[in-house]
Amino acid sequence: MTQYLMSVYGPAERTDFGSYPSEEAMNQAMADTGAFNERLQEQGYWVYANGLEAATTATVVDGQNGEPVFTDGPYLESKEYLGGFWIIEAPDLDVALKLAAEGSKACRGKVEVRPFASM
Repeated sequence: MTQYLMSVYGPAERTDFGSYPSEEAMNQAMADTGAFNERLQEQGYWVYANGLEAATTATVVDGQNGEPVFTDGPYLESKEYLGGFWIIEAPDLDVALKLAAEGSKACRGKVEVRPFASM
């Protein structure tokens, strides 16, 4: 089995309801995502998943040259940022892509799928 990172991207601008247009839409997406997470666990694909705070809460640390330099805000300036992710184990990319499509529908966001490097 290969581990895959399924990254969810969304708009940089957030409201009280995250990237969702209303509280109802947010609540439904959270319920659908919770049900998807339960299926991942039941079917043995689940490794870990979580959501992230807004990109504005990020701190970039550059410790490459002597004293580390800390910079507030995200490393990249973008209209979309990583908002959450799943780590799954799947037998192949086709299964991972199928699961990503289900996750995308549940959370109402674009999902990027990347395998972890094998050592």
